[in-house]
Amino acid sequence: MKRVLFFASVTLTYCLLAWGCCRTEPASFGVNMSGGEFGGVYPGELGVHYGYPAAADLDYFKEKGLTLIRFPFRWERLQPELYGELNERDLELMKAFVAAAKEREMPIFIDMHNFGRRSMDGGKTQTLIGEGPELTADHLADAWGKLAAAFKDDGLWGYDIMNEPHDMSANAPWFGIAQAVIDRIRTVDTRTPIVISGDSWSSGERWLQFSDTLRLLKDPANKLIFQCHQYFDHNSAGSYGKRNEEGVFLPSTYEFEGATPQTGVERIRPFVEWLRKHDLKGLVGEYGIPDDDPRWNVVLDNMLKYMQENNVSGTYWSAGPRWGKYRLAVQPYENYTVDRPQMEVLSKYGACRKAKAE
Repeated sequence: MKRVLFFASVTLTYCLLAWGCCRTEPASFGVNMSGGEFGGVYPGELGVHYGYPAAADLDYFKEKGLTLIRFPFRWERLQPELYGELNERDLELMKAFVAAAKEREMPIFIDMHNFGRRSMDGGKTQTLIGEGPELTADHLADAWGKLAAAFKDDGLWGYDIMNEPHDMSANAPWFGIAQAVIDRIRTVDTRTPIVISGDSWSSGERWLQFSDTLRLLKDPANKLIFQCHQYFDHNSAGSYGKRNEEGVFLPSTYEFEGATPQTGVERIRPFVEWLRKHDLKGLVGEYGIPDDDPRWNVVLDNMLKYMQENNVSGTYWSAGPRWGKYRLAVQPYENYTVDRPQMEVLSKYGACRKAKAE
């Protein structure tokens, strides 16, 4: 018995010291698992313009302790016609990935990655929700009513109803659209939490200016999770560079972006303090750094520590098998055997793992 108690004590100490996460209602950390939102052509050809991640991707990140998964998709692919039925093929592919995450005890939430818009012409242009009768809050609510009916028994961590709404119409502010979606989902599913992104690209830095009123949203189930996004380049866009006149992308430097070790903490502080003030649950659903300068790792580390201390969960942008050499990606190389540089920081905030007896 004493030996059992000894190893239990060692395991608990290991978790507390090495991972800092064995606390009441701890923050969860993970990654975005991209692919379903790719392409810019809608619906596009599966395997060419877009594709969904695989169970092997989940296995890698579970081993790293990064178990919270944000799973982006495009509205145009899941519901090709407004007020129409869901696309069974893509729905089944998404449900299969959700099931794989559930089998691995990895909480997962689905993310409509549409920026408050929908393409009505295959991707050539984007129509703003509420700009006219051709695309309204009721169209979005209908889509989410159908998605909730499809996923309500799958044990999702949440429904992320819209990625990064921005520059919304004065006639249809984001608050009203979000409330309409909440109301529709709750006619179908009263158990699954609903993730509400902030306005103005979900900026944590600009949260009080653009998203303060979201705390007044009404959810009869009282299960809202508020989401900000935050990057560390000079304009918080997450590009860390720009394209020249020839369209060639030119990466920027740490110095050019004016970053400091505390940039991330300073930018999300308004959001975190807002959560604490109003006793609300929150998530930083996107953050990412280039892989070519270790100073960015320090910025990321400081922000994740601050989030952990304040029980704010997070999902890194991004992982998934279609990223290639994208500087922010943390998809491993060489058949999952070579980590990306950012993993040195991210794995510190993984879920507690059992200490192995020698």
